[in-house]
Amino acid sequence: MTLRLLLDSADPAAWADWRAIGLFQGVTTNPTLLQRAGRPCTLAELTALSHAAFDQGMAEIHLQAWGGDVEALARCAASLAAIAPGRVVVKLPMTRAGVAAARPLIDAGTPLTFTACYEVAQVLVAAALGVRYIAPYLGRIGDLGRDGHAELIAMQRALDGVAATTRLLVASLRHPSDITRLAAEGLSCFTLAPPLAAALIDSEASAAAVAQFEQDAHAGAL
Repeated sequence: MTLRLLLDSADPAAWADWRAIGLFQGVTTNPTLLQRAGRPCTLAELTALSHAAFDQGMAEIHLQAWGGDVEALARCAASLAAIAPGRVVVKLPMTRAGVAAARPLIDAGTPLTFTACYEVAQVLVAAALGVRYIAPYLGRIGDLGRDGHAELIAMQRALDGVAATTRLLVASLRHPSDITRLAAEGLSCFTLAPPLAAALIDSEASAAAVAQFEQDAHAGAL
């Protein structure tokens, strides 16, 4: 599968900075990111954010549904999907309520992401339902004292083993080496916070080499 990178941010200014580079195909958000960006978690706000993302050329935006029970979760998810059918990817929690809310959305052709994945077996649920993505939390799995890299590789092998169309959308990345290690094992879809995106590009050695090139170029032009 081709590499797919999404920007994990609810800040349109950050989207604009990175969209100019052309590295990201879309953005992912959640209520926590909205809070950090000083934005309310409301349908009106998410509608405005979605239009801002599309105006900037993003192909998709992931919006997380919320609700205290299956019915409320399903209503919220349907409202989010209606903002831009086919371009809003609705995020549902990897819980029994989230799975129950998924079926009518799938039948309506709504692209979905199951979020907060922590177990290898959960990816088979996503595969059986045929959702577009399931998002395992690499760093948080490691915080539990488990080998997050090994577990995500096992998730990918499970999806490959059943020829699933569902893709792992790796979240909670902490270091560029997380991406390179997992990419080498066939994982190809990642959501990155802006600081980690910068760390993919920035290198002191590269900067020093370029500074030398510039110095030599100016010297040669005299």
